Amino acid sequence: MNRIVILLVAVLAVVLIVSDLSFFTVSQTEIVLLTQLGQPVRVIEEPGLQVKIPFIQTAIPFDRRLLDYDSPQEEVILGDQRRLIVDSFTRFRIVNPLEYYQSVGPTEEGIRGRLNSVVTSSLRRVLGSETLLDVLSAQRDRIMATIRNQVNDEMKGFGVKVEDVRIRRADLPEENTEAILQRMQSERKRVAAQARAEGAEASAKIRADADRQKTVLLAQARADAEKLRGEGEAQAIAIYADAFQRDPGFFATWRTLQAYKDAFASGKSHLVLSPQDDFLRLMQGIPKPQ
Repeated sequence: MNRIVILLVAVLAVVLIVSDLSFFTVSQTEIVLLTQLGQPVRVIEEPGLQVKIPFIQTAIPFDRRLLDYDSPQEEVILGDQRRLIVDSFTRFRIVNPLEYYQSVGPTEEGIRGRLNSVVTSSLRRVLGSETLLDVLSAQRDRIMATIRNQVNDEMKGFGVKVEDVRIRRADLPEENTEAILQRMQSERKRVAAQARAEGAEASAKIRADADRQKTVLLAQARADAEKLRGEGEAQAIAIYADAFQRDPGFFATWRTLQAYKDAFASGKSHLVLSPQDDFLRLMQGIPKPQ
């Protein structure tokens, strides 16, 4: 009885092991290549439970999703002989597991090495005919499309499709960056010096024009003042002459009183004159009317 139980348990264990080795699951994110003694048998793309011959057949899964590969930085020489440090990445997917397996094996490491050499070669070839201005402008999309198409054409035999190749970062070498910065500083200094020179020239021109206008205005004002002064003096002389002609005695008396006012208005004036001086005649008595 014990022997029968042990035999049943052994048979059950063998059945479980064989069933575990005979069934496998294909997920929606996988493509499975089934091999028999190392030779490809078929490709399984439909997800679900699948059967294989244990110990003879092997299921090798491949990721069918979009995969990324980051290339190491590369220094390339552009068409205008500028040097550029390029950091790029590639997006690809496995579309033919059989070709992939036959080309690089069951792992992703093999394809990454091939991608590195192909992408690097294409970057150098395409960027070698482009200028720095094109790489840093809207022309980059056209350049990257050309690189992607070249890489995709070269990788078709490896069972993969290259969806995109992009430059993540493009920098000038440190020595070139320093030289460009110095040129930019020199250019900015030149522009600033030119602006200051033009400003000084404009300032001098404005000052000269203002000085000229000032001189003209002052000369015109002096001429007008002299003219008005001459006209005023002429009118005063005419008034004095008319007054003198009407009453010479009154005019002489009024002029003398004006002289007294001018001479003694401050109260501190001193005159040394003879009492008989004609200037003091009004102080000696009221003049008789003529």
